[in-house]
Amino acid sequence: MARSISTVSVIGLGKVGELVATLLSESGFTVTAYDARERRGLPFACRVLDVRDATALKEALAQGDAVVSCMPYHLNLPVAEAAASAGVHYFDLTEDVPTTQRVHEIAAAQPDVLLAPQCGLAPGLIGIVGASLTDGLDSIRSMELKVGALPRHPAGLLGYAFNWSAEGVVNEYLNDCEVLRAGVRKTVPAMTEDERVVIGGIDLEACLTSGGLGTMCETYEGRVQRLDYKSLRYPGHFALMRFLFDELRLRDRRELVQEFLVDAKPPVDDDVVYLHAAVEGAATGDDEVPPGQVLRRQYVRAYRPQVIAGREWRAISWTTAASACAVVELVADGRLPDRGFLSQEEIPLAALLDTTNGAYLASLDALS
Repeated sequence: MARSISTVSVIGLGKVGELVATLLSESGFTVTAYDARERRGLPFACRVLDVRDATALKEALAQGDAVVSCMPYHLNLPVAEAAASAGVHYFDLTEDVPTTQRVHEIAAAQPDVLLAPQCGLAPGLIGIVGASLTDGLDSIRSMELKVGALPRHPAGLLGYAFNWSAEGVVNEYLNDCEVLRAGVRKTVPAMTEDERVVIGGIDLEACLTSGGLGTMCETYEGRVQRLDYKSLRYPGHFALMRFLFDELRLRDRRELVQEFLVDAKPPVDDDVVYLHAAVEGAATGDDEVPPGQVLRRQYVRAYRPQVIAGREWRAISWTTAASACAVVELVADGRLPDRGFLSQEEIPLAALLDTTNGAYLASLDALS
């Protein structure tokens, strides 16, 4: 059966965008990539595009069946609006809550195309995993979702490296977090509710951070008693960040904080992505488990750099890119809806892992 998507535009050839374009090209899609600067020597067509030029943006998107926006969150909305106007399916990697809310509104106004934001790691893969753990359970009392993108060999007191957007990280630390408490949506401060987590013998800490749940609180309100997302860091990290933002009074100087944090903790190549999801609830009686028995299901992974298309990619880059490209595959192959708004928790984990790109996420041992 012919795919409903055969040509894809990828906008933004940064840490993840170049790999998204590469993976889609290797998966049989015809890819044209767009960036603010000229790029040469890549295995797909590249064009220069200023996304602030609305006419040029719409003309570029009209050449494809779908677009994947791999840009900073504040540049995504013009792409989503142009895609919907051009009748082009839209995917992005954003973790920004207001951006996703606006994409939801665009989808309601343009029901003939698909808009699928948050196709990354968190939100994205972690929500898909969390939703999969609820199968065969009812009376779900908790869903705990955690992700950490960290240097494998941390240096200094912060124990961190900015392999991802510094702007995004600072927003996660300062913007309020949506959670479910007693089944009801609430907003709570970020960098609170500290917790100790041990993965593969590595001692970590976790705190609430914003954006990682995507649309899950809306989806599971009234169905899950307690739901939250926390970022994983090495012990002591969040105390230092609270000192930075609160005692040094830098909460209102985000751009300055981003500048000196990236300078102090630049990206590293040898990184690790920890993914930890746990769900507790009463069994429905399937799988030889007595009905009503309370179960705790966990899904824990540690992903490391991997060679793809002859080049080693950081763990944060390939896990994000592989998850996003797997969603594009599922839509193109008719295994997901191709109309309206797609939330990540609607995507079956088994189907995602069964795609060409999802196989990258499935092929590794849990803690190898």
